[in-house]
Amino acid sequence: MSLSRAKRLLPVISMAEKAEREAALQVGHCNGLVAQGEVQLGTLESYRADYQQQWITEGQRGVSGQWLINYQRFLGQLDTAINQQQTSLDWHRNNLGKAREIWQQRHARLEGLRKLVQRYQDEAQRADDKREQKLLDELSQRLSAHRHD
Repeated sequence: MSLSRAKRLLPVISMAEKAEREAALQVGHCNGLVAQGEVQLGTLESYRADYQQQWITEGQRGVSGQWLINYQRFLGQLDTAINQQQTSLDWHRNNLGKAREIWQQRHARLEGLRKLVQRYQDEAQRADDKREQKLLDELSQRLSAHRHD
């Protein structure tokens, strides 16, 4: 009986394995987006630092008012881009966290199902062992009774 219960759960386990694999793929995808966003943010921040260094270098030589206006405008655009990239990165990190939670839930469900199937299989094995032992005991009693006759 327990073995048939275990067999009936096999399609459920198959579906749970598929769901877990899909969740793991989503975690990988989200992780890649976070890594890509971190690289982009680092590039923007590095570019901003380089641009600020240019200000120091040019400022020592003296700059025109137009150069200063252009510098400030471009620096503002860089800051906007950095803020937007940081917002995007935060969004991707949040999605990664949600994807990990979903994967953990699906993984836990799969492990629970596997344990349940194993328990059913163990119960079936114990029942089989018990039936076999009962048959051996009956056979032994018959042989013993046959010898005494």
